[in-house]
Amino acid sequence: MTDIQELLLSRIRDVADYPEPGVMFKDITPLLADPAAFTALTDTLARIAADTGASKVVGLEARGFILGAPVAVRAGLGFIPVRKAGKLPGATLRQAYDLEYGSAEIEVHAEDLAVGDRVLIVDDVLATGGTAEAAIQLIQRAGARVSGLAVLMELGFLGGRARLEAALDGAPLQALLQV
Repeated sequence: MTDIQELLLSRIRDVADYPEPGVMFKDITPLLADPAAFTALTDTLARIAADTGASKVVGLEARGFILGAPVAVRAGLGFIPVRKAGKLPGATLRQAYDLEYGSAEIEVHAEDLAVGDRVLIVDDVLATGGTAEAAIQLIQRAGARVSGLAVLMELGFLGGRARLEAALDGAPLQALLQV
């Protein structure tokens, strides 16, 4: 394990039986409260943005906003929020998807993405891949291209990576931690 992985993992708290019995929730708020850990995470994700040739960063609601916005600033790129349905004014593109605890819809302002944009998707956790897959579909529908997907941690036992392989079409999926 690398120093950055050890630092990040040491700042993630396990919360048993949340949000329902049998689930081990990974709480990243201690990581966010530690300026050294949060800076290390931001710098690492900004390097991934540069390595993938991203021109914009998409953050997935809600913790993807917290991680993605400083990554975009650090990398000198624009930030695009992908929101839960009904949270954005104006014309949006909307995508339905299934997640571990039910179903949902997300949306993005269509005018925020353009043909030729290369988009790095940033989120905290890759679980089943439903939210990320829906975001990939939204980005593609807007005419942009996904340059990669970067997450703080991947819950490998839920199979999200395998679900996303075809949708990513060769773009890299990078998880800083595997749990």
